[in-house]
Amino acid sequence: MTLKKIQLKYILSFGIIAILLACSTKKDNFVNRKWHSVNTEYNVLYNGDLALQKGIADVKATYSDNFWEVLPLERMQITEEEQKPGDTKNANFERAETKATKAIQKHSMNIGGYEKNNQIDESYLMLGKSRYYEHRYLPAMEAFNYILYKYPTSNNVYQAQVWREKVNLKLENEQLAIKNLNRTLKGQTKIKSQDLADINAVLAQAYVTTNKLDSAIAAVKISKKETKLKEEKARYTFILGQLYEKLNYKDSAFVAYQEVIDMKRKSPRSYTIYSHLKQSTQFDFETGDSVAFHKKLDKLLENIENKSFRDVIHHQRAVYYDKKGNDKLAISNYNKSLKNMSTDRYLAASNYRNISNVYYREKDFRSSKKYLDSTLIHLSEKNSEFKPLKKKLEILIDVVKYQDIITQADSVIVVSKMSPSNKIKYYQEYIDKLKISDSIAAKKLAESASGSNQNPKAEMMPIGKSDENMLLPPGAGGLSPIDGKSAMIEPAFEKKPSADFPINTGGLQNSFYFYNPATVAQGKINFKKKWGDRKLSDNWKIVSASNQNQIDPNNPDEVVEEENPDKNEEIGLEPKYTTTFYIDQLPKDEKVLDSLNIEANHARFQLGSIFKEKLKENKLAITSFEDVLENKPESKLVLPTYYNLYQLYGSENGGQAATYKQKILSEYPESRYASAFNNTAINADITADSEFNVLYTKIEKGLFREANLEVDALVKKYDGDELNAKFDVLKAKISARLLGLSAYKTALQKIVKNYPKGEETKKIESILTSDIPALEALEFGATPKTFNLVFVTNYPNETSHKNLIEKLNKYAKESGDVKIKVSNDIYSVEKNMIVLHGIINKMTAESVANYLKEHKDFKLKDAPIIISNEDYKVVQVKKNLEEYLAKIK
Repeated sequence: MTLKKIQLKYILSFGIIAILLACSTKKDNFVNRKWHSVNTEYNVLYNGDLALQKGIADVKATYSDNFWEVLPLERMQITEEEQKPGDTKNANFERAETKATKAIQKHSMNIGGYEKNNQIDESYLMLGKSRYYEHRYLPAMEAFNYILYKYPTSNNVYQAQVWREKVNLKLENEQLAIKNLNRTLKGQTKIKSQDLADINAVLAQAYVTTNKLDSAIAAVKISKKETKLKEEKARYTFILGQLYEKLNYKDSAFVAYQEVIDMKRKSPRSYTIYSHLKQSTQFDFETGDSVAFHKKLDKLLENIENKSFRDVIHHQRAVYYDKKGNDKLAISNYNKSLKNMSTDRYLAASNYRNISNVYYREKDFRSSKKYLDSTLIHLSEKNSEFKPLKKKLEILIDVVKYQDIITQADSVIVVSKMSPSNKIKYYQEYIDKLKISDSIAAKKLAESASGSNQNPKAEMMPIGKSDENMLLPPGAGGLSPIDGKSAMIEPAFEKKPSADFPINTGGLQNSFYFYNPATVAQGKINFKKKWGDRKLSDNWKIVSASNQNQIDPNNPDEVVEEENPDKNEEIGLEPKYTTTFYIDQLPKDEKVLDSLNIEANHARFQLGSIFKEKLKENKLAITSFEDVLENKPESKLVLPTYYNLYQLYGSENGGQAATYKQKILSEYPESRYASAFNNTAINADITADSEFNVLYTKIEKGLFREANLEVDALVKKYDGDELNAKFDVLKAKISARLLGLSAYKTALQKIVKNYPKGEETKKIESILTSDIPALEALEFGATPKTFNLVFVTNYPNETSHKNLIEKLNKYAKESGDVKIKVSNDIYSVEKNMIVLHGIINKMTAESVANYLKEHKDFKLKDAPIIISNEDYKVVQVKKNLEEYLAKIK
């Protein structure tokens, strides 16, 4: 063996031994400390930090700021509660935790109570961070606390405290976090700049959460000054502007936002754009420079870097027009914002909400409802606006429902009362429009199929049922014969053919009027609508097309139409293109028309009540209530309508209020309203409610007989009153308890008939369709579980009742069976049932009955009825005790 080989052998052996000795975590020498420190830092922690930073980058990439609220100081990923089904946790944080744990387990050198590896505190910091980003806050706090308690001289001690207080904020321990951070700032004067920025950022977040905004501003200012990170500086400056704005320090807020704008490319684009937006909200819409305002927005729109923020810019321009009262341009720009919609769901919700508000101001409640519905789809349920808007939507749904009922009923009634010739003319106008509409739709469909319109820019429409945008036949809920307008509001911002002007659908080749068949067709319709059918001849204004119409010489422009036009022209046409198709569907029976009027009047009353009580639209409420009186209302609607009009006019028109007061006093002198007028100490609403509540309380306490003595008088007293339905409901409940299922069903059916659109009717209809049939299906003979002894007694007979109940209670107590209980149940107006419940079987029940009869302590004279608990329920529901007794005999 050569000398070199021998030397190499010894060198390798020595190196292996040295490595083995250095691997020990129990020896405190330079080689061991250096070995484990280097391995921890450049192997395990290096790979762990790569995973951690990648996970944090994923968080920032997926996180979406809500610029409409004060931004959080930290860009945190979604919480566990906000995760969607199927979402998985970030594997990078799991890998970082694994690496940190490995570093601690394999390289920790805890010798004599002191850690000799100066990288272990870094490992615990990484361990805590990875757990924090996985929402495992308590294990994360353990890791941070370990650094603070075991490594007080570590250069990571301030970062450990920052992260521990972040955990406290997540656990909603804001006051503890404020106390800990203030103690740190007070006791230490040599905190490094970035550590100081981080400490104050967490402190500011705690102040914001606890609504101490002045203190938050002071802390954010320090963070903004001390941080060296450009993104953080821009974020803290923007948040500073938001806090100033929240405290109504508009000038300071404007300056803060301008500072973000002046950072230019040093600031992320989102902060810059929203700073422009926030400044725009402070624009003085009355006296501000509108030209400069629009130039600024135009410049932002032209910048290609702002392409993803055009929705924000268009929104701000829409707000400008909204404030100015230019509804058309406001809606147009809200739509542009929606067409350029990004991931900002709140912005989309704001656009829909504002469009809804525009239509609400215009009293177009149908369109307002549609856009409000879309608002709630884009708005988080946790948002403070959600519940109020949802409540408003529910109100508008009712408004539109009642408006549709009125429109449809009125349409059918008016068209039904037209002369035959006017009916034909009326429906022919509709058919002509329908043909044009169908022709345009077919043309668009053909263009779409041929690929000529592959990239249409559709308008952003509210989410709703597409069939509401279809053209519907007049007299059947579609067109109102009163004004000729569609009862179903056409899609917002969709360009429709005008009924009064020719349509221009083409370019140069179609610019000549008669070259365009659509414009020609529309022109013919407009001519026929104005002049009717006329021949091409001299004096065509006074000569009808058929020469069979009579002309009044005193009024040559008035033409008397023929009553029986030739129907042969309609042979072979589709039914929807024939007037006969629609005319045949009109009701002929006067009773049907009367029922439609009753339904419409009830809808008018409900609409007036909504406008008055819920929407505070007094003028609309007055109109609705007055319409009730003008359309031959039922007697039960007249009195409450008078009183509502009295209240509505009371604050606006004293003379009219006095008129309706006098009507109440003269026509309904015995009503509660008249009593209220005659005695100012009585409040009509409180009196009615109190009487209802007293009766309801008696029923709740089981005092059905007492309530039964009063209910008929109250029903009579409030006849014609809006509270009458509620008293009828109570009467039905009393009937159920005293008279049984059949009487209960009859009472409910009467309520549905008398109050078809009442608030209680929907619930009652549900009871009639589901609960009542189930109860009617109950029969004797169900498998018994327990048996009862039933003693039937006359009412009132308190002495015998009391004596019997005492003896039965004594037996129940002596039996030692907790299932044996006694009840005193109402059976009918005249009879009670005193019942011993819970006997295990029929044989035992017979033995108990015999025992109660023979034993000296009881000596009960009356023999009880032995009945299973299941059959007893049937007897109480149907009040058919005689049937049961006949059955067992």
